Amino acid sequence: MSLISVDKLAVFVGDTCLLEPISFTLEAGEKLTILGQTGSGKSLLAQAIMGNLPKGLRTEGEIRLFNSPASAKSRRELWGRRLSMLPQEPWNALNPLMSAKAQLAETYHRVRGDSYDAAQQNADYTLELQGLGESRHKRVDQLSGGMAQRVAIACAMAGGAPLLLADEPTKGLDVNRRDQVVEQLISQSQTGALVTITHDVAVARQTGGRLMVIKSGELIEHGEASQILNNPQQAFTRELIAADPQSWPTPERKPRPETSVLMETESLAIGRGEQTLAKDLSFKIHRGEVIGVVGDSGCGKSTLGDTLLGLQPSYGGKIKRHCSKTTHRWQKLYQDPTAAVSHAVSLGTLLNDTIKRHRIDKSRVAPLMERLGLAEALLTRRADSVSGGELQRFCMLRALLLDPVFLFADEPTSRLDPITAQSVSQLLVDVARETNCAVMLVSHDPHLIEKRCDRVVRI
Repeated sequence: MSLISVDKLAVFVGDTCLLEPISFTLEAGEKLTILGQTGSGKSLLAQAIMGNLPKGLRTEGEIRLFNSPASAKSRRELWGRRLSMLPQEPWNALNPLMSAKAQLAETYHRVRGDSYDAAQQNADYTLELQGLGESRHKRVDQLSGGMAQRVAIACAMAGGAPLLLADEPTKGLDVNRRDQVVEQLISQSQTGALVTITHDVAVARQTGGRLMVIKSGELIEHGEASQILNNPQQAFTRELIAADPQSWPTPERKPRPETSVLMETESLAIGRGEQTLAKDLSFKIHRGEVIGVVGDSGCGKSTLGDTLLGLQPSYGGKIKRHCSKTTHRWQKLYQDPTAAVSHAVSLGTLLNDTIKRHRIDKSRVAPLMERLGLAEALLTRRADSVSGGELQRFCMLRALLLDPVFLFADEPTSRLDPITAQSVSQLLVDVARETNCAVMLVSHDPHLIEKRCDRVVRI
């Protein structure tokens, strides 16, 4: 019995086709990975299958679930129990007012049907397996991006749905956690069907099964994952595989003069709430320097940025700035771009507000958008109608237009495909050199840090 059959499914906004017709069928035990560039339509495919597209978008084609025709309304009735989705942004999937344990236990109780006591026990057990035992009573806003991602994964799988759509399930996770999550997804697919959406070639290799490669909303290659990844037929697929950070050229590093120190810390301690996350952090940040920040999920990387920017109080030690530039010149690229922008108006309106507020020369916008790979048509859409990678690059556009002297870039490439990540991360390095801006770059990818940063702060 087929668990899902998709026949010529396409997504439109008005008369414009965002995702060309796609067809596939999955039976129990089968896996399908959708691999492609940022903004290619991968997430639109998942939302179309779920019947959860943003307002203004429509579909054509047919979807059958469990051998029966499935309207958008009938699909909603299957959510959680038979059809489940892990959205790309965990903060949008989780209740911000509930603790990690409370919402996972509620899923076990309300969706899977466990008794109240069994649901509590299963939530404790699952969070312990995910390495979140000590964080079970924290709300979403108290978790790091990687920790929130693991909670969202647990909730998506808790109902026992035989058909699971996982949209970028490993972004924001270190390599060990990434491998653990992939193993969980593969285990789930042994009795059900799994559709994994990713830009990570390593995840596609680990997941196996069948593979679809999408470029600019069009399916360009389809077959067994091992065959395509080892012998790609399309130029774009070859380019995507070759763009792994491990293959990037190693940069020439030059020491920065002491006269260029922008900021320094002495025995700095950082934390949130009653918990100290790191201490004895002493380092200097030079103008025009790119510093990598690495560490396990939840160790305090984002907290370090908030502390340096004055958004979070330090828990001890000293921070000294050697620059008196105005507050808006000290910038942060947030790990969750959806929380950094309003969803009520178009991206163009948000950009124009920034331009007017800070009297920015409009002629600077188009060249920078081109360097970031952003199409002008994107500005007509709202944040909930673009991909996470496109939104992250839009946030980067706004930040760079403000001519920052310091930019804390928190996982700026985690939502980007390797090709885009290569160009965007190089842009950050170029901006640092061209404008003498100091950049702190957070990433779980050790090869990206090695190829883009002058030195590394480990937490």
